[in-house]
Amino acid sequence: MNWDHLRSFLGAARGGTLSAGARKLGLKHSTIARHVAALEEASSAKLFERSPSGLVLTAAGERLLQTAEAVEADVERAQADIGGRDLAISGSVRIGAPDAFGSFFLAPRLAALSSAHPALSIQLVATPRTFNLTKREADIAVSLQMPERGRLMARKLADYGLGVYAAPSYLERAPRITGKDDLRRHPFINYIDDLIFTPELAYLDEVAPDASTPFQSSSIIAQLNATRAGEGLCILPHFLVAGIEGLVPVLPGRVHLVRTWWVTVHEEQKDLARIRLAIDFIFEQAQRERALLQATPRKRP
Repeated sequence: MNWDHLRSFLGAARGGTLSAGARKLGLKHSTIARHVAALEEASSAKLFERSPSGLVLTAAGERLLQTAEAVEADVERAQADIGGRDLAISGSVRIGAPDAFGSFFLAPRLAALSSAHPALSIQLVATPRTFNLTKREADIAVSLQMPERGRLMARKLADYGLGVYAAPSYLERAPRITGKDDLRRHPFINYIDDLIFTPELAYLDEVAPDASTPFQSSSIIAQLNATRAGEGLCILPHFLVAGIEGLVPVLPGRVHLVRTWWVTVHEEQKDLARIRLAIDFIFEQAQRERALLQATPRKRP
């Protein structure tokens, strides 16, 4: 088997179509098709089934995927060793993270990593979704759940705290809140139920069962802005609200939720220098900001 053919196979498997694989690798569609056909002929097995949504790996394709990823990791490690991995770290690292953590916590801090390693290209995908590391939707994923299966390595990153927040303009016109039982009588800004991508975000029932949710969004950043506009109450991470004017905690210290972030990487990539560097950086930042992530705010005057 030819490494160029395996690269084309990996590109098609991760992209879901021959065209997507070609774009990812900077090759022609016909080249990818020819390489995949050559692999199928060499292995005497069909590697993909065609479906309306794209390419689906066959059982033989799944087996070859594991081998191809192992070869890819070996090639990258060899390139790093030959190039002097301790002298300069280059290449790209794609980090997938929830929108709040990615946009508000990681993004402003990743500049320091870029400055220290100018040959490293950092790609941050900050969006509310799960990431398929096998298909290389990301090299590193920050998530609210440990992976249940697959050749993945997961490690706890940090706990973070959440509480109920509101705009002063809302609290001025709304019924007074003196205890947790009062919360269910207020409208909440919340996630769209059927678009919640992980059960850890379905926390409204822990705080205000049966509360109305007249405004819903799949983005916590949209929820934050709607809360600032006085739409109602909202459960928000403390670190997200820190430093933002126009929001105050409701029942601070009496309503406090905790969730956990996990960092996951494919086992074939965990020893690559650029991946290790990025993971170490993320852990260092989370450890440094533990007080920010876990703090319970006091009521503001």
